[in-house]
Amino acid sequence: MNTSAQTGNISGLIADGNGISVPGASVSIDGLRKGDISKFDGSFIILSVPVGKHTVRISYLGYDDLKKDVLVQENETTTTKFELKSGGIALEGIEITAYSLSGQSKALNIQKNNLNITNVVSTDQIGKFPDANIGDAVKRIPGITMQIDQGEARNIIIRGLSPQLNSVTLNGSRIPSAEGDNRNIQMDLIPADMIQSIQVNKAVTPDMDADALGGSVNLITRTAPQGFRLSSTLGSGVNTITNKRILNGSFLLGNRSNNGKFGWMLAASANDNDFGSDNIEAEWSDEFSYNDGRDEVGVAVNPYTNVFEQRTYLVQRVRRSFSANFDFQVNENNNIYLKTMYNWRDDRENRYRFEQEILDAEDIGIGDFTITDNTPTRFPVEIKRQTKGGLDNNRNRNTRLEDQKMQNYSFGGNHILGNLKIDWMSSFAKASEERLNERYAEFKSEYQINNDISDARLPLFTPVNSADFSNLSNFEFGEITEENKYTKEEDVNAFINFELPSDFFGYGEGFVKFGARGRFKTKLRDNNFFEFDLESAFPTLASAPNKDYSDSDYLAGSQYESGVFASEAWLGSLSLTDGDTVDDEFLRANYNVEENVWAAYLMTNQKLSEQLSVLVGLRFEQTNLTSTGNNILDEDTLAGTLTKKSSYANIMPGVHFKYDASKNTVLRFAWTNTLARPNYADITPTLDIVASDEEVFTGNPDLAPTTSMNFDVMAETYFSNVGILSGGLFYKNINDFVYTFQSETTADTFGPETTGFEVFQPLNGDKASIFGVEVALQKKLDFLPGVLKNFSLYANYTYLTSDASGIRNEDGEERTDLDLPNTTPNMFNASLGYADKRLNARLSANFSDSYVDEIGGNSFEDSYYDKQFFLDFNAGYTINKNLRVYADINNITNQPLRYFQGVRNRTAQLEYYGRRITFGLKYDLFKR
Repeated sequence: MNTSAQTGNISGLIADGNGISVPGASVSIDGLRKGDISKFDGSFIILSVPVGKHTVRISYLGYDDLKKDVLVQENETTTTKFELKSGGIALEGIEITAYSLSGQSKALNIQKNNLNITNVVSTDQIGKFPDANIGDAVKRIPGITMQIDQGEARNIIIRGLSPQLNSVTLNGSRIPSAEGDNRNIQMDLIPADMIQSIQVNKAVTPDMDADALGGSVNLITRTAPQGFRLSSTLGSGVNTITNKRILNGSFLLGNRSNNGKFGWMLAASANDNDFGSDNIEAEWSDEFSYNDGRDEVGVAVNPYTNVFEQRTYLVQRVRRSFSANFDFQVNENNNIYLKTMYNWRDDRENRYRFEQEILDAEDIGIGDFTITDNTPTRFPVEIKRQTKGGLDNNRNRNTRLEDQKMQNYSFGGNHILGNLKIDWMSSFAKASEERLNERYAEFKSEYQINNDISDARLPLFTPVNSADFSNLSNFEFGEITEENKYTKEEDVNAFINFELPSDFFGYGEGFVKFGARGRFKTKLRDNNFFEFDLESAFPTLASAPNKDYSDSDYLAGSQYESGVFASEAWLGSLSLTDGDTVDDEFLRANYNVEENVWAAYLMTNQKLSEQLSVLVGLRFEQTNLTSTGNNILDEDTLAGTLTKKSSYANIMPGVHFKYDASKNTVLRFAWTNTLARPNYADITPTLDIVASDEEVFTGNPDLAPTTSMNFDVMAETYFSNVGILSGGLFYKNINDFVYTFQSETTADTFGPETTGFEVFQPLNGDKASIFGVEVALQKKLDFLPGVLKNFSLYANYTYLTSDASGIRNEDGEERTDLDLPNTTPNMFNASLGYADKRLNARLSANFSDSYVDEIGGNSFEDSYYDKQFFLDFNAGYTINKNLRVYADINNITNQPLRYFQGVRNRTAQLEYYGRRITFGLKYDLFKR
């Protein structure tokens, strides 16, 4: 290491002509093997530079190199600034200030200069506007698909691995999860316009959290500009499924003090979306049972629908987000920052569920059913008409109100002490979901139905006697319930990193880095449930205020008729007192978990030659757990709580090679080791014995974390006109993945008379492997003649195959017919864009293949998430340098969410959302 006193440091900032930070720029000193890459705030620092005059060079994809002479003083840090202007671009006739190109340029420069394998996307590049959540932007990245909730991208799947196997951070600070039974991060909670860049790390380095088995997503908020900036958006739109309005607006305001030391930025976003969904759901069976007058008789039959539901959802989703970021340059060697974000979403929902379920065998006589060609085509069912709602007040508005909040506060600093870099951060983050006074009113009846599964994709129950469907007096009072749900997760994080320049092999530009982190997490789930007897006041559905929710334009098909339900306004107005607690509805769900993680690492990055560099290091993580769950006897008898402490340690080495084959061609190889901690609900020592169903549900505090050894090879060629062609292979060798095992007790394992009970328990599987291929292309078609040169192409494809061993069926036999759950074999994105000085437009497609979602007791019971194809269009027109208009059409294909059971043509769920059309104005004002 060079510790000579005849040196100083060079620090600086790089911004564009509007004062917006330029990350990912390569900074070097002519004649010296020293340099740096600009960070997300545009800053860079080069240590231990010999005193004297030097030429600093800025290289940026799509620009000519910029150069500036800098005088270095002994033991001092010299500061300088660079400005990339659109006039400096190497390509004639292209406006770097165009949103699509500037975003793409920044993203590709970061990706090119990163040490590890990443994908970087700017939200400007994606072309999404403020009504889109961050999940909609992420799903364009190679190897990523999203799980959908109410038509919006929510849970992220990276390289085919389920959401709980991936991590999401905000400015490097972990985002907690508001989900009750898993670690999934709700990506639809964060508006896209609050985020500057999305970085997906597919091969993590030792200084990153190791619990990123699939990958790690880091969301970077917008930083303070180098001058005054005001940006605002105002828009509206319509949802075609409800023909109701969409409202959205946002603003961003930032500036820097005259001396440049203090920078600030305030941002806010609001989106009010009134929409819904049309849904059908079915359960399938291959067994039929009835009572022959003496005994219960079971018959093996062809698969048929034994439960069918039709649901109508009406939803209002109000999303608000607030951010305040500050930074202060104390002096040339020290700066501190504060970054804050508060997201708040109200999800108001009414649901009208029409459920039909075959009666128990003891209630089905010989004359009550028909079996045709070994398929049940007629049988009696119990009918339930259920209304979901909430209190009649200003917050709930007769709906189920899901109140979600996510907040993050990070305080940190960057310091230079001689030739030592120090950065640190402490943060507090909290996510919560509260659903208070959630009400259900249910009326029920029984009648005979005809079972039509001539099209198994669209199963249908119809009453043998049509009058049974519409006679409200036949629907007797079933239940009125109210429940309260509360889930919260709190994270306290602190880390410190130290970095020293080093040159082990004489080629410069190396460093040694080490540090430590502590992460302290608590997770709480606290639910309750009450039932009220109002049968005397409302003996039938006819005696309660009601409404017909049938819709001739029902998106699942006009053959589905919802019928009449109790009014949500009536349900919300009821004064419910003296309810009976129903323990079996919530005791199993409640738990409390404390998880403390201590981590330390050491790594070095060295140049082995002018073109080849290596990053090698080691990370250690110690996990300590204390989990508490309920001990439930006979379904609703609480026998106290069960608490278990456990711990485990993981040592994870990693190596990354980067070979610069040419100025714009990069080859990469990585060997990494990662982990995924089990879901909270799985590691609680909860025990729930349901004697009436002869079932036992139990947690498993002894679950081991899922670990993976990962190999990645990637080649990238960057085009001078701001584009990329890349291709790579990846392989993951996974141990101890978690799945739910179904077995049958052969003794009174869980207490008296529990022999023969079916047991559901999370277990570690043995091993799994994933092999995949990724290819991606971003290319401006400027080689074409005339107006065609303004077109650009964005496309990527990912293929993967997986194998899993150690998964056992209900008989204890190992299954060999399964892929690893949540591994998507084919993923594809494509986008055709057009951009000139005023108009930009993009047609985007997103495809993800079907995959196993949940493993049942056998192949017939396995649940699959079906393939999806989304097509979106957006366009913007620049009126002047400050004002532009935009329009957006989402889900042109009216793609439904679909699950199937066992085989593809057997629908388990089919949910349609319609299309979303938005339009509006965007205003930007910059002053240097």
